[in-house]
Amino acid sequence: MQASLQKKYDHLRTIVSQAGSAIIAFSGGVDSTFLLKVCVDMVGEKAMAITARSETFPKRELQEAKALAERIGALHVIIDTEELAAPGFSDNPPHRCFLCKSELFSKLKQIAKDRRILSVFDGSNADDVEDFRPGRKAAHQLGVRSPLEEAGLGKEEVRTLSKMLNLPTWDKPAFACLSSRFPYHTKITKSALRQVEDAEDFLWNLGMREFRVRHHDTIARIELGPRELSLFLETGRRNEIVQHLKSLGYKYVTLDLEGYRTGSMNETLDKKQLSLKRMEGN
Repeated sequence: MQASLQKKYDHLRTIVSQAGSAIIAFSGGVDSTFLLKVCVDMVGEKAMAITARSETFPKRELQEAKALAERIGALHVIIDTEELAAPGFSDNPPHRCFLCKSELFSKLKQIAKDRRILSVFDGSNADDVEDFRPGRKAAHQLGVRSPLEEAGLGKEEVRTLSKMLNLPTWDKPAFACLSSRFPYHTKITKSALRQVEDAEDFLWNLGMREFRVRHHDTIARIELGPRELSLFLETGRRNEIVQHLKSLGYKYVTLDLEGYRTGSMNETLDKKQLSLKRMEGN
């Protein structure tokens, strides 16, 4: 391991050790899985993983989170959250993530208080500082700490350390909740979320891993990574995919020629607006 990475890793372990006990907001993604592993290594049973079950979190991801927590040997609790009931959330404003994280972190803080757990952690890393992430504002307001960010660890460094620790998530594609599939100001409903989840489950079962199905009312816009695009072209399953997504209620099924990219819905925000929103997220 490079000396600079070792230093950051040691710093992270010190942060966790000094915290003494912690609740980890655990999604089963690359960052939160790595953070949970470090927490269990450093404070053992005083680390508790909490995963939020909701309409915006795919059932497939929930099952994977359960399996990962068990593999790590962590105490794992699943709670229910109701983002759609939060005032303004279903209207899908640009600060949607702030509304979601405010509900989640408020619940985690209350659980921590009830159980006399000293800290609440989330998996934000050092790279997230430059991204448009309104949820970080909710974390800051509620006193939720981000140990990966504090230690200066970026995404690729987290992947490198995850591989070193034999975590199966080291090469897991980035994931965002299902609400991110909707253009801002497009109404988010339970039925539309299930529509997107069913569409993405179908692509997953075809062997695709890096992709998104963006929801534009009657149009499904599919973004594929390079490997997934090759798989799409080679398997000749175009008609199968089209027919399945139409059976879910989409009238048109399109392939985005720009391919998969995280945060593509942020492209609808102009640069000035995005800059202001990013500042609000900080």
